[in-house]
Amino acid sequence: MEGFFRRYLSLYRPLINKLNELMSPYQLSYSLWQVILYIKNYGPSTLVDISNQYNVEKPTITRRVHRLEELQIVKQIPGKDRREKIIQLTDLGEEIYQKCREKITELEQSVMEGIDKEEQAIMFETLHKIQGNIMKREGSKSE
Repeated sequence: MEGFFRRYLSLYRPLINKLNELMSPYQLSYSLWQVILYIKNYGPSTLVDISNQYNVEKPTITRRVHRLEELQIVKQIPGKDRREKIIQLTDLGEEIYQKCREKITELEQSVMEGIDKEEQAIMFETLHKIQGNIMKREGSKSE
């Protein structure tokens, strides 16, 4: 389907801008939110776990985590190996997560207005399949 990428990318930037705007009262951006979301969904995590999830270099995640530590949203806890940094949400982090999650849910509902549940489910599954295809292609290049 020619034009798919153009259409998808035309949605991506405005959506990220809106998410950044929603989270700005907490001094957060979408890239910082990704770290918070990962920890919330998977529990205390290593920097490697987070970087692998988002296919982002570890130094990038380290910078994000340092910023979240400055904001007192995450903290390090001891791991089995002293070299391994395990990150978890603080109480403040949990509170901020809840507030942002509510705002993001409202945004999700508003952008899906007029799209029936079946269409939403198909779109959700289709995007997941596209992601899988992209990951397969990336995997085959490194082999």
